[in-house]
Amino acid sequence: MDLALLIREIGRGATGARDLSGNEARQLYGAMLDGMIADLELGAIVIALRMKTESVDEMVGFLTAANERLPTLHPPRGRARPVVIASYNGARRGANLTPLLALLLRRHGVPVLVHGLSQDYGRVTSEQVFCEYGLAPCDSLREAQERLDDNGLAYLPLPRLAPGLASQLALRDRLGLRNSAHSLVKMLDPFQGDSLLLAAATHPDYLDSMRAVLRAVGANALLLRGTEGEPFANPKRRPAIEHVHDGESAILFEAEHDSLRNLPQLPVSPAARETVDWMRRVLVGDLPLPLPIANQLACCLYACGRATDLNQAKALVAVDGNRLSLV
Repeated sequence: MDLALLIREIGRGATGARDLSGNEARQLYGAMLDGMIADLELGAIVIALRMKTESVDEMVGFLTAANERLPTLHPPRGRARPVVIASYNGARRGANLTPLLALLLRRHGVPVLVHGLSQDYGRVTSEQVFCEYGLAPCDSLREAQERLDDNGLAYLPLPRLAPGLASQLALRDRLGLRNSAHSLVKMLDPFQGDSLLLAAATHPDYLDSMRAVLRAVGANALLLRGTEGEPFANPKRRPAIEHVHDGESAILFEAEHDSLRNLPQLPVSPAARETVDWMRRVLVGDLPLPLPIANQLACCLYACGRATDLNQAKALVAVDGNRLSLV
């Protein structure tokens, strides 16, 4: 691989750069993940891609290389298709409710793997919320598989799942910019196609790119605009929730645009302890589950096969909510 030639071709800016083919992108990103590219060239490649923006073919090649290096997890037998939740942004203004969604899915018999980072620029991460709840991170892939098999929920830090991608994310501290890995981690599938991916982005352009990539690789995924980048529906106003599968996509819930009549009761601060206290009250029925998250839960139950259609999924969520209100 002639890195100088490659950098010259992708580093000519947004209008003059050449996009890589899917195979070129796969080979390049594989070398990046394997630590085979020196720091100087690696920084040049990352900045060049950022300047020109990655094409869909490039992102498909990058994702293929990343998934090829993932260890394999196996869906627990006799259960619905597992849900993979990528949690990489954390919360700063409101509570991080990604762990709540994972716990609700487990209660409905759906295995859930959450992966992410322990720290994210001062934000409250899912790992911190899980630890406050009493669910420690898994130390290994084997432990993650055991937890999935035994109780249906595992949180696995990215360095244990994909150390090469963890190194790519860490480049942000040195370069001051996000890179391709920040999108790729949200589309990883350690179940090799036998899962439901929960994918979120903040900006419309990234949603468009992720949709195209997920369709191109034939993923089964729910795509939505994240809450501060986290993959749970904004509890104050539901975003559009889209089901990508078999190379196609369909809107399951349209975005809400009307003015709010009533604000849901939410944690008083984004701190992990306050978030967990509020989550526990929701889980036992002392507080209502915000409707946008109930809608997202129904989408997950349908898209992972726990329910045969969206109406049945809505009914399962409603019955669960009514049962809790009587506890």
